Amino acid sequence: MKIIETERLILRKMTIEDVNDMLVIFSDPLVMKSFEGIIFNRKQMEGWVKGNLAHHEKYGYGSFSVILKTHSLLIGDLGLEVMEVDGRTEVEIGYDFRSDYWNRGLATEAASAVRDYAFSELGLDRVISLIKPDNVPSRRVAEKIGMVREKEILRSDMVYWVYALSRDKT
Repeated sequence: MKIIETERLILRKMTIEDVNDMLVIFSDPLVMKSFEGIIFNRKQMEGWVKGNLAHHEKYGYGSFSVILKTHSLLIGDLGLEVMEVDGRTEVEIGYDFRSDYWNRGLATEAASAVRDYAFSELGLDRVISLIKPDNVPSRRVAEKIGMVREKEILRSDMVYWVYALSRDKT
């Protein structure tokens, strides 16, 4: 079921059938460098997808599977996750893409569409992204969709920069 469509992409609700395609992403050392090099196995991937589905059921939104139209290929996930950051409930735009599809503007295209969806369809007032300081590609995506670095936080003993954008700034 398509939720968002861009020029090159379809973003749809993630399903349990996406586990194999997601495992391609979450077992890629280049992608997982941002996650301290942790490589997912099938059981972990199933748990992660089920967690996303539960989030969607609870909040009415969550991570989308990102499908490249030309090949009908799942190349990533991008979505919205409710989380607690510094004692405040926030909604994070997070994304993971296959490394063989990096540097094509696809993450920016999808993130822009989800930003617009968050503000116009869901009525959210603000979105954030938590990005490790050395993750330059993710920082660039956040900046290209209008986010600005707001602060640095420590979360699970790791340093993150909080990028944020309010609806009234778009």
